[in-house]
Amino acid sequence: MATTSWGRAQDRKLVAGGQDHEVQYESDKTGASKDMVKKTVDKVGNSREKVEAKLKSSH
Repeated sequence: MATTSWGRAQDRKLVAGGQDHEVQYESDKTGASKDMVKKTVDKVGNSREKVEAKLKSSH
């Protein structure tokens, strides 16, 4: 697991729905809107695998 510049652990398997750069990354990757990414994180949780699967199936 990577660490941030503050020394905290960073899990790349999770999507931080409150972080604009994470939401933008998923939006660019899947072609979904930023609002749709946030709603999907709220609905299925913050597992990157689940979020991407849900976004890809809805397009």
